[in-house]
Amino acid sequence: MKKLLLLLFAAALSLSASEPARAWGREGHETIAKTAERNLTKRAKKRIEKYLGGHSVVYYAKWMDEYRQTPEYAFTNDWHTAPVDADLRYGDELLKPGKGNAVYGLELAIRNLRDYRSLTDSAVAVNLKYVIHLVGDMHCPAHIKYTTHNTKYDVLFEDKYHKPHKYYVHHVWDNEIITTTRIWSVTEWADELDRASKREKAAVQTGTPRDWLHDSAVTCEVQFEWAKPDERLGQDFLNKALPLVEHQIRNAGYRLAAVLNELFD
Repeated sequence: MKKLLLLLFAAALSLSASEPARAWGREGHETIAKTAERNLTKRAKKRIEKYLGGHSVVYYAKWMDEYRQTPEYAFTNDWHTAPVDADLRYGDELLKPGKGNAVYGLELAIRNLRDYRSLTDSAVAVNLKYVIHLVGDMHCPAHIKYTTHNTKYDVLFEDKYHKPHKYYVHHVWDNEIITTTRIWSVTEWADELDRASKREKAAVQTGTPRDWLHDSAVTCEVQFEWAKPDERLGQDFLNKALPLVEHQIRNAGYRLAAVLNELFD
């Protein structure tokens, strides 16, 4: 019996190491949403929660990941990443017919919500869920698709006991950095990240989703120097990677708040 349990445990570890995670995981997405919630106007917050059935934006932060492969929402499965060209910018020519991407989905949802009073409550709700999630996705280093870099390779990521495990590098940026270094609640993490001045927040929020993707692509391109194929990633890597992750999560929270305030205030 003990031998069987060990084999099952080993299989579970192997599966978790090889299976790509969703951008940011629960902790990251909910911290983005919590940061945004803290920066919503009272009127926007009240209107949004009306359409979300009394729930906050945090409640639906991971909704798209949970529904992306259901028959009803399978068309959104490709909406979770955003491509950039050699100049690290997004253009309509990068949109693959019939596929979509995070920028496409986000811009579509924003256009729909500009006239939200003419929509059914359920249509407002689903477009809100798209916005809440996709702003976060486009800020995740692994979800920026660089045409000038190979983004599909494995690394050896050390656990808290400094034991290396083979991981798809995408998985490391999605989840492992956060779960290895942060055990705070979403509220605690948002409280630590949301400390910018009004001027700093306004600077982060300036521009459009396409501008924000460019900013993220420039900022996150360093990931390819920090995590090379088959490289062993230990504490030195975490010391560099965590501040980048937190920077992106904070910016995503402020920018999500800007979109929602513009639409619903």
